[in-house]
Amino acid sequence: MSPQSVIDIGSQSAIISMKIAAPALLTIMITGFLVSLFQAATQINEQTLSFIPKIIAMTAVLFLTGPWILQTMIFFTKNLFNQIPGITH
Repeated sequence: MSPQSVIDIGSQSAIISMKIAAPALLTIMITGFLVSLFQAATQINEQTLSFIPKIIAMTAVLFLTGPWILQTMIFFTKNLFNQIPGITH
């Protein structure tokens, strides 16, 4: 196993991890911003108000993007297993 193959696998896994995490993280960030904007406009200073919309939005996004996330993970894992014979030689 060459150092270049280790670097390639590591960079591929980092990119896949970012792609998989992006929909949920972006949704939480946007929802948090909108709730904070609403709280600033109405001057409601309740700390727990932002959790419920974030949880609902994240659940909806994961429900919608779940098949794509699973397909991406399966594709990456299959490619990784197919590379094993070439890496060990």
